[in-house]
Amino acid sequence: MANSERGEASIRIGARDCLLRPSYAALLAAEDELGPLFALVERASQGGLKLAEMNALFWHCLAKRDDIPRERLGEAIAAMGLAEATKPLRVLLGQILKGGG
Repeated sequence: MANSERGEASIRIGARDCLLRPSYAALLAAEDELGPLFALVERASQGGLKLAEMNALFWHCLAKRDDIPRERLGEAIAAMGLAEATKPLRVLLGQILKGGG
């Protein structure tokens, strides 16, 4: 499903795997909400990324939101635990630094 070569990742929300795709439009929307993405990457590298920021970044990068409320995404992140949620986060942050979303 997710192609890491394209900077994609996946996250399990309920019973389905959902694609996280950091497209240009998604990253612009995330930046509008979260501020400069480079600062977000810095906070993450220093362990200062908030759960709400992770939720917002994942939300904007969801390829298909369909009927998924944002709160449900947050619940999925909390259920998987921060260690597991870090895996797709690393992919997205790497794509932000690398560019080409």
